[in-house]
Amino acid sequence: MNKNVAVILSGCGVYDGAEIHESVITLLRLDQRGAQVQCFAPNVAQLHVVDHYSGDEMDETRNVLVESARIARGKIKDVRELHVGDFDALILPGGFGVAKNLSDFAIGGANCTVQPDVLAATQAFVKAGKPVGLICIAPALAAKIFGAGVVCTIGNDHDTAAALTQMGAQHHECEVSEIVEDSERKLVTTPAYMLAQSISEAASGINKLVDRVLELTHHD
Repeated sequence: MNKNVAVILSGCGVYDGAEIHESVITLLRLDQRGAQVQCFAPNVAQLHVVDHYSGDEMDETRNVLVESARIARGKIKDVRELHVGDFDALILPGGFGVAKNLSDFAIGGANCTVQPDVLAATQAFVKAGKPVGLICIAPALAAKIFGAGVVCTIGNDHDTAAALTQMGAQHHECEVSEIVEDSERKLVTTPAYMLAQSISEAASGINKLVDRVLELTHHD
């Protein structure tokens, strides 16, 4: 039986939204494994807009849901419409949008808060005991979603890991091609572009994460 997986995006583009390579690799692997996928994003304004060619901030505003629709080829819904009963698992790709739009981790660090609609949606999966995959910087939200003691990885960046630890997470260092699993909480994390030097390196860990998340949907 095909699994139904929800994917929450955070915009479009590594510097102010979802990391496009990570998002596409995730969607590709889910499709290769026969999963049915629905993308979601919060219907809110981005923190800011970054020119991905120059790296400069731009004087304009964009909407996270509208921008995320670029990656989802228009097939996307407001995260408020994410009903946990319709899905077997949840995955969040990375990109600065996770730290800027899905939360304010980029500004608040360990004192960050998660966007309310995103927090409600993700915590519904935790309450239901359904597996969750967090990629790249997305594990920065783990302690806010799962609570203190959650095991996760963002690779080996010591400053970011220290912030996660301060928030109550247990950080485990991890190679780009590997995953870290919190078996008690059914959480799978991988560093992806926190460490990856190429798209194939990012894919090596993301593919394992997707495969493991799908495997966990078979576990009680």
